Amino acid sequence: MLAWLSANLGTIIITLVLIAIVAFVIFIMVRDKKKGKSSCGGNCAHCKAACSHKNDV
Repeated sequence: MLAWLSANLGTIIITLVLIAIVAFVIFIMVRDKKKGKSSCGGNCAHCKAACSHKNDV
């Protein structure tokens, strides 16, 4: 088991770092969604796609 861990240590570290980055991005997106922030950052009153978001609450 120890030999397998040492042989794959680089892959394990990179995988853990990528998982941490993805989890952080998801956390930020959820936090912003709860605060009512929009992902587009634009003015909804002048949005061409505003009619498709009328039922989004």
